Amino acid sequence: MDDGDLAHAAGHVAAALAQAPTLPEVHETLARLAAADGAGGVDLFPLQGQAYVGAVVARAHLLAATGRPAEGLDLLVAATGHAPGTDWAGVPWVTTPELAERLEPDRTARILMQVCAAVSDPVPRAGRAALAPYLALARNAVTIHPEHGLLLGAASALARRVGEIDLAIRWAARGVRAEPSKIGEVWLGYAYRSAGRTREALAALGRAVEHDPDDLTVYADLAGTLADNGRLDEALDWIDRALARDPSFDCAVHTAHRLRHQRDGDVAHLVALADFVRDHPDDTHEHGDLAESCRSRPWLGQVTPAIGAVVDALRQAVTDEQVGLGAVRLDSPAPPSATRTAATFAPGLHVEVAGVPDPDPREPRRAVTSQLWRHDGTTVVPAVPPPSPEATARLRQLAHPAWPHPPAAYDAAVGLATLELADLLGLLAHPPEVPPTALGRVLGHDPSLWVRCVQVWACLGLLHHRTDEPWAGSTRRRVLLDLVWGVEDWVTEAALFALVTAAWVDPAVRPDVARVVTERLADVATVARTRAVPIALSLAHLALASPALDPETAALAASLTATRPTPRPRSGLRRLWRRLTRR
Repeated sequence: MDDGDLAHAAGHVAAALAQAPTLPEVHETLARLAAADGAGGVDLFPLQGQAYVGAVVARAHLLAATGRPAEGLDLLVAATGHAPGTDWAGVPWVTTPELAERLEPDRTARILMQVCAAVSDPVPRAGRAALAPYLALARNAVTIHPEHGLLLGAASALARRVGEIDLAIRWAARGVRAEPSKIGEVWLGYAYRSAGRTREALAALGRAVEHDPDDLTVYADLAGTLADNGRLDEALDWIDRALARDPSFDCAVHTAHRLRHQRDGDVAHLVALADFVRDHPDDTHEHGDLAESCRSRPWLGQVTPAIGAVVDALRQAVTDEQVGLGAVRLDSPAPPSATRTAATFAPGLHVEVAGVPDPDPREPRRAVTSQLWRHDGTTVVPAVPPPSPEATARLRQLAHPAWPHPPAAYDAAVGLATLELADLLGLLAHPPEVPPTALGRVLGHDPSLWVRCVQVWACLGLLHHRTDEPWAGSTRRRVLLDLVWGVEDWVTEAALFALVTAAWVDPAVRPDVARVVTERLADVATVARTRAVPIALSLAHLALASPALDPETAALAASLTATRPTPRPRSGLRRLWRRLTRR
């Protein structure tokens, strides 16, 4: 600055503000820079293209200093949207009562609404301190304009987001008394709902409908509030009223499918919602109903944990070093993937097999053109070569045990589209090492889960293989069918999940996939009459996640899941599992 290179100095100040936005020394330097510029310094921080956040904040402060505080606040709110946990507005000019006096209440209300739109609802406790300056602005403005309905409502919305629920109720109630309006009643309803005062929340939202019967978002809010309190029939009545007015209204459609699935558990509602999302890419805003409905559900939102004596022994060996490896005695051979995973991660674990029942689990269930595994006595070895380093690296970046919903998993796997078929098959039989990431450290506590993740994503990659080929005669379909009808293995589950996912994203293949699911589950039920089928429960859950399944097969799948609980990690691993699947 002393050399007169103000632009260079401005860059340093912007960098400092990005790191320490409330540090007094940085603001003193900014003031000196503005004085040296002679024109207030605003133009030293232009907003061109994708502006650096430090420059945005510097410009905001200088705009306020030159008498344009509303414009400065707009920029601070933009910075808050960029990094909500940072205290961008924690400076005296924002929290002083004089600012609220200078701003028109309508403008203050709009600024507060911009803040609400930029942050989560509710704001996590750790992020609330960064929004305290905006709440101070709201307090000051409400004190100066105590009867301004829009301002009181916007202030209420911010207070509710940062956990000031009683204050939010007081402000919203004052707002509707001063200026009755639809939006005021909505803000009041939200505040009551956050306080757990359901009856008053429903009354406020009902008054909002009376103000504007054509605003169908309020119908969806009413339905959601009723459903959250176990009143599904009333909730669906409100949704039906909304859909009668506009069958394509996105909020009502999303809520309707979610609530109908919540009522009867039929996956057809979620498939219909996925179809609606695909056919309406320009919805008014992003919805989370599909992801919420699929979260933590077997195969809809996550891979199911493996089951069996070998896996149990492996988990114990990995997580409890005090327990010796010992031996595992089996009535029949374990799935090849289980055997290979144990040999890799617990090489001292001895597996004894009493015999080979009929039908032989080591033999494919139907004739296939290729096989992943070769049995050499009691040993299982891959029958395909290892994948390339590039394929290994790419899959390690993608593999995860949870996904928002099947279409999202399909979209995420597009990164594997250019891999060779040999690489994708190689990944199934030669899973790479757990990645050295936070996810990898958690997965290291259950190697079987990592292997299943690899196999699921490799099969999703197969869905993207040569997509120019028509489905019926495609390589991707042929290979996945070989895997589905091969030996009983974790790969069977992964391949069937890929087919089910294909049915979610492409209605044209649903009859074909439903037929495959029906036949594979019927085969499992037949075999299960004579011997145990370790993958039976998982395949039943896959059937229940499949579109267009006939009622008889759905009933069979439900009966199989009813006879045994959904597999869960052992108590010591449950907290880790929740961390992994919280998406």
